[in-house]
Amino acid sequence: MLKTILACVLLIPCLIWQNVSPQVNSPQGKLLALEKMWNQGQLLRDSRALEEMVGERFVNTEWDGEVTNRDKFLADIRDPQFKPSAMSIQDVQVNLYSDTAVVTGTYHTKGTYRSKPYDHLGRFTDTWIFAGHKWQCVASHSSLVKK
Repeated sequence: MLKTILACVLLIPCLIWQNVSPQVNSPQGKLLALEKMWNQGQLLRDSRALEEMVGERFVNTEWDGEVTNRDKFLADIRDPQFKPSAMSIQDVQVNLYSDTAVVTGTYHTKGTYRSKPYDHLGRFTDTWIFAGHKWQCVASHSSLVKK
């Protein structure tokens, strides 16, 4: 009986890993990883990492309605007045359409910008395309649920 219980305890992590592992290599798993890397890039103000993730004709619609292009988006990340202290995403859904994906979810971000604190809870929609053997975000939109 003890051997059976021990075998089950050792087998469960293997079964879980087997079910999780293919997801990481799926397009959905890769896009989820890219979204998390995106947040880390913003949190660490790593414009070089984000530069690799956004397309040349990237369009960004900010929570306040401002529409910017790739250069402005990356410049905002580099801005020394931008000091994020927390960023997270939840409830992420990936909708795949061949070589295009629409990723939606909620986000929470806090920090200071130009010495003024912010604490935003909102929704995001990111549009990704698969081109040149990699996923790139070509459009991002965020809106506040609560400021």
